[in-house]
Amino acid sequence: MDELEALYRSRFDVFARVASSVTGDSERARDAVQEAFATAVRKHGSFRGEGPLEAWVWRIVLNAARSDVRRTIPAIDYEEPASANGQPERDAELRVALGRLPERQRTAVFLRYYADLDYAAIAEALGISTGTVAATLNAAHAALRGRLEEART
Repeated sequence: MDELEALYRSRFDVFARVASSVTGDSERARDAVQEAFATAVRKHGSFRGEGPLEAWVWRIVLNAARSDVRRTIPAIDYEEPASANGQPERDAELRVALGRLPERQRTAVFLRYYADLDYAAIAEALGISTGTVAATLNAAHAALRGRLEEART
């Protein structure tokens, strides 16, 4: 249980950022993360330890975010926190391109580059194989590259 609390305290913002890629809204994403951690605390006894605890929690977070989207009609516009790298136009293009990716690709990108998970943890969180993670990320990279090149012309 202490490990769950430590994970909540140290990674809440990362969980919320990735959940916002699913919900399209940062406040709803934060609510989904809180709901997910409440679920994780309740179901902690069912965690089998076959993979990392964080991957198990990611799966719960993503399910909570997806459930939120299903409950919310109409769908809202994609929103992602602004980057601090000083390139607002480029950041806007990237946010738009990310928002247009299919959900699985977008989620895999966020888990890899925002949450810094390895392929095995992403596979566990998404319920897919590591080979599928690699293929999903490759497809996402190609789509992003194409959309960003389009935006430049």
